[in-house]
Amino acid sequence: EVRDIVRSDLMFSRYFEVIEEPLSPANLSNDKDSLNFWKTRGAAWLVSAKASRGEKVWTLNARLHDLESGKVLLEKFYQGEPRAMRRAAHLFSDDVILRITGRKGLAHSKIAFANDSTGAKEIYTVDYDGENLVQLTKDRSIALLPRWSQDASRIYYTTYRHNNPDMFEIDMKAGKIRPFTTYQGLNIPGGFSPDGLTMVATLSRGNDPSIYSLDIVTRTLKKLLTNFGVSSSPTYSPDGRQIAFVSDRAGNPQIFVLDMETKKTRKLTRMNWCDSPSWSPSGEWIVFAGRETSSEKFNIFLTDLTGGQIRRLTSGSGDNEDPSWSPDGRFITFTTTRNGKGKRELYVMDADGSAPHPLTDLPGRTFTPNWSP
Repeated sequence: EVRDIVRSDLMFSRYFEVIEEPLSPANLSNDKDSLNFWKTRGAAWLVSAKASRGEKVWTLNARLHDLESGKVLLEKFYQGEPRAMRRAAHLFSDDVILRITGRKGLAHSKIAFANDSTGAKEIYTVDYDGENLVQLTKDRSIALLPRWSQDASRIYYTTYRHNNPDMFEIDMKAGKIRPFTTYQGLNIPGGFSPDGLTMVATLSRGNDPSIYSLDIVTRTLKKLLTNFGVSSSPTYSPDGRQIAFVSDRAGNPQIFVLDMETKKTRKLTRMNWCDSPSWSPSGEWIVFAGRETSSEKFNIFLTDLTGGQIRRLTSGSGDNEDPSWSPDGRFITFTTTRNGKGKRELYVMDADGSAPHPLTDLPGRTFTPNWSP
C-alpha cells in the first residue's frame, strides 16, 4: 500500500518517470549490485523502504539513494496507527521531491469543500489525490466556504446552523467545532496573512458586506474599505502587502486590489461578472471565476497584477467556478457542471488549464473548494 501511494505521488508530481521491474530481486535489496542494476536501467535515484505492521502500530523505514554516487540522500523513519499510514507515505513522497528538486511537494495537502449529498450542505476534506474522503460537519443546514489556516490545523467556514450565516472554526487536531464570529449578517472567512495571525473576512454587521481584517487571537476587527459598495471574497497576496477582492462599485462585480500600506485600490477586470479570486503562491497571478458576457456560462480566468493580461483556462464545458491554487502553484482545483445532469463536481487542472480531471466521485453537488497549505 505504501509503495503504491509513493509511486502515485511521484508520478503525479510530473517531476519524475517511475521505472519498475516488478519481478526483479533488485526490488528487495539496496546493496551495491542492486544499485548498479537500477543504474543500468537508466534510473537516477532509487526509493527503497521496509514496512511492517503489528497489531496496533506500523513502522516504515524509507530511503532515497543517489545512484550516481551510491550515497543515501534521505532516510526517514515513521510509525503510527493504521489510519496514519497513508499520510506517512505522502510525507515521504514530499521529502523525496524536496530533496531532489528543491521544491515543496503537495502530496501531504488536502482539499476542503462543501457537498450536499446528505441533503444538507456539509464540509468535507479529501487528500490531494482524491483518496481519504472525510465528512467534518453534521450541521444539517448550509455549510459553505471552508478556508484553511496557514498551518492547516484549522478550517473556518460559514454555517447557517443557527439561522444566521455565522463563522465556525474546526480544530482538526482536537476534532472540535466551535463558533468563531457570530455578528448579525454575513460572517465569511477569506484568506490569511503570511504569518497566519490575521484573516481577511467578509462581514456585513447589519450593513452592506465589506472587507475586514480579523485578528485570529484577539478577534479584533478593522474595516479595510470605505464607500466601496458590496465587497467580498478577499484573498491575501503571498507577501501580505495586498488584498484582492470583489466589489460591485463599478456596477457589475469586478476584481480589485487593495494596497495595505497606501490604502489605494485598483481595478483589474472589466468583464460582465467576476467572483472568487485566489492569489497564486508565486504572487504573479490571480485566478478567478467570471464571464465576459451575460449570455456566457462561468469560466476560470487568470489575470496578472496589472489587469493587462487576462487568460481563459476553461471554455465550452458547463459552469466552472470556485478556483483555488495548490500550495506549489502548479495546479488549480475548481467546481464544474461540465458533465451535465445538474451535478457540480470537484475537478483539478494544471495551472495553464490543461489536463482537467475529476478528483473524487461524490453524489450530490460540490461547492467552494479550498486547497490546504
